[in-house]
Amino acid sequence: MSSPTKTWLALVRIFSGRHPMLFSYQRSLPRQPVPSVQDTVHKYLESVRPVLSDEDFDWTAVLAQEFLRLQASLLQWYLQLKSWWASNYVTDWWEEFVYLRSRNSLMDFLYVTPTPVQAARAGNAVHALLLYRHHLNRQEILPTLLMGVRPLCSAQYEKIFNTTRIPGVQKDHIRHLRDSRHVAVFHRGRFFRVGTHSQSGLLSPRDLEQQFQRILDDPSPACPHEEHLAALTAAPRDTWAQVRRSLKSQAEDALEAVEGAAFFVSLDSEPAGLAREDPAASLDAYAHALLAGRGHDRWYDKSFTLIVFSNGKLGLSVEHSWADCPISGHMWEFTLATECFQLGYSVDGHCKGHPDPSLPRPQRLHWDLPEKIHLSISLALRGAKTLSGDVDCHVFPFSHFGKSFIKRCHLSSDSFIQMALQLAHFRDRGQFCLTYESTMTRLFLEGRTETVRSCTREACSFVRAMEDKEKTDSQCLALFRLAVDKHQALLKAAMSGQGADRHLFALCIVAQFLHLQSPFLDQVHSEQWQLATSQIPVQQTHLFDVHNYPDYVSSGGGFGPIDDHGYGVSYIFMGDEMITFHISSKKSSTKTDSHRLGQHIEDALLDVASLFQEGKRLKRGCRGRGEEGPRGYRCGPLPCHPRGSMAPMPSTNF
Repeated sequence: MSSPTKTWLALVRIFSGRHPMLFSYQRSLPRQPVPSVQDTVHKYLESVRPVLSDEDFDWTAVLAQEFLRLQASLLQWYLQLKSWWASNYVTDWWEEFVYLRSRNSLMDFLYVTPTPVQAARAGNAVHALLLYRHHLNRQEILPTLLMGVRPLCSAQYEKIFNTTRIPGVQKDHIRHLRDSRHVAVFHRGRFFRVGTHSQSGLLSPRDLEQQFQRILDDPSPACPHEEHLAALTAAPRDTWAQVRRSLKSQAEDALEAVEGAAFFVSLDSEPAGLAREDPAASLDAYAHALLAGRGHDRWYDKSFTLIVFSNGKLGLSVEHSWADCPISGHMWEFTLATECFQLGYSVDGHCKGHPDPSLPRPQRLHWDLPEKIHLSISLALRGAKTLSGDVDCHVFPFSHFGKSFIKRCHLSSDSFIQMALQLAHFRDRGQFCLTYESTMTRLFLEGRTETVRSCTREACSFVRAMEDKEKTDSQCLALFRLAVDKHQALLKAAMSGQGADRHLFALCIVAQFLHLQSPFLDQVHSEQWQLATSQIPVQQTHLFDVHNYPDYVSSGGGFGPIDDHGYGVSYIFMGDEMITFHISSKKSSTKTDSHRLGQHIEDALLDVASLFQEGKRLKRGCRGRGEEGPRGYRCGPLPCHPRGSMAPMPSTNF
């Protein structure tokens, strides 16, 4: 760390006081720098070299030199100009053109369901979420410090609650309210408005449980087309924008109750989670239910939907435009810890306390749906079911080793996983591909994310060596360390605002505004990411004592694939001895199979670990299947959970 940076950090800490609030550091954060266009082009060419033939690479290099000679200086000048007056030179464009079209999911505890009572779980979870909002409004959530020193931008926390993505014909926009004192609830095709506050303040968990139970007990049927109304939020945005205008004129109060809610709650009629009878299929179905649902049981425009299943399991479906995964993950960690360890449940599974029977019943929302939108709802439902049915999700907890083993190898845990993913994907597809790893740029004001291109020449050399039986373990290990070092350098550059992709994206946008044609930027814009990856961070380890309560490990979360013939892979380190992977792909693709890639990931992790002396013992401890891989036998079923409650899903189904 340079002396000016140390001085700046010291001044920031002094002027922020002893007890900084959530937004205390905002005004002291630097603006994200615009990298040198020559450096960006060089990094881009370096990143595509492993995946292009010699002929294609030479042609790309020619296009790059032409771009630097003819257009780069003008486009760079406009970006520099924007960086002087905008909070962030790229974030607003990135949100507008990229983020307003994707969603993530977050899952419950893997082994534990605190209560099987659906209404009780909903009551505690909603109360915990609103407690988090209360702390957020009072800025009582501590700001995040990188390595306990460097403050990160907290701007994304502002839109967690009371936020809706409003569809537009040309583009969507985010609507955020200062406050909302109700949640919108969906159950068996019906919509309800549930107040969350009384004159004395936030309703207790037991009162909220009572309100949700009243909805569950309500026998009234759904009105015609009401059951599938939410499918419109999964329809093409211009179609939904046009239909919404008619809906607003005919059912303005009901629409406002949903869009103006603190968040959306879906009380599902089916169970979910890890099932003892078929743990493999049950986890996959659980992930699919959270990520895609049935196509009509989530209001996808809300900042997030809390899904509570009939057996008490729950999860989140998160709209991505308002914030990145670490923000929603931070909230979810607080929610799970609060509703389970602080609020708790009575012996019979209900929320603690006594309900207030005088509370007004939840308000049933009535939709006067004009006949002209009936066809739109049917078409939207058909499209949503097609999209949902095409998503293939696979979740598996890897418990042969975790972060502690990787630390003992003196390696970055993220880089270790990324190199294993390169090996696994190569075994799956037989070729290298552009790899997208998301990392944060919140060291800067209003920073969002940057791309780490993990498929480097060093990574490819390591993978080829692993597949070459003539290479020794020591040779593979040396190449592995070089690949890890390269990945770490790229990661640090991306976090410090010196990545290539956001800069190239901004140059593309400026070129479009100026109506400039650039074959080089057109090629950059048309790239396909066949492997998209992301680590889900565990930020609040003090909330979960996984050593004394090993059952309380999270399943993490996942996202869909970026490319029709690609994979989406996320992973989370839970405690020191477990890594949970979420893999997604499209069933319509003949090139991908989430279960197959999952098997390759497990094999790759064990093969990489076997390069180390301690890892060889792990490898020998695995029961082989009789099929020998390039560097040893494949692993057998995953071991039982340390508490013996249930074995994770068997790897034989991969």
